[in-house]
Amino acid sequence: MSRRGGSRPGGFALVPALFLMVVLGLLAVVGVRLGVSQQQAVTLSLLEARALAAAEAGIEWGAYQATVKGSCSPTTTLALTEAALNGYTVVVSCTATAYTAGSGPNPSHSWSILATATLGTFGQPGYVRRVMSGTFTDAT
Repeated sequence: MSRRGGSRPGGFALVPALFLMVVLGLLAVVGVRLGVSQQQAVTLSLLEARALAAAEAGIEWGAYQATVKGSCSPTTTLALTEAALNGYTVVVSCTATAYTAGSGPNPSHSWSILATATLGTFGQPGYVRRVMSGTFTDAT
């Protein structure tokens, strides 16, 4: 059908509509990717905080073995199974040194304890590792 006075061009609004749809689609993709990245960062931060708590637990366990029980094994592996630390592995290393403090005849002891907490497999997403050390003595 033709109109008097010429024909009306068709499809002119299609180009801006497609452009607008592409731009909005790209903005949606960027928003989703940012949200996923933020979530992954928060999750990794939580896993790192738990690894630090697991390493602290290893230091406390080693200090108890050394100062209360009087000895510590050179290397012990602890597999944590309770609550938020489930799945973490802590390797506790202990080195003992005897020395004479002051003028007393009995030697005192010093223990250097190193705890390494890990979760996951190295090189994989979600792998975390924290190392802590502490020195304890029974000198009075």
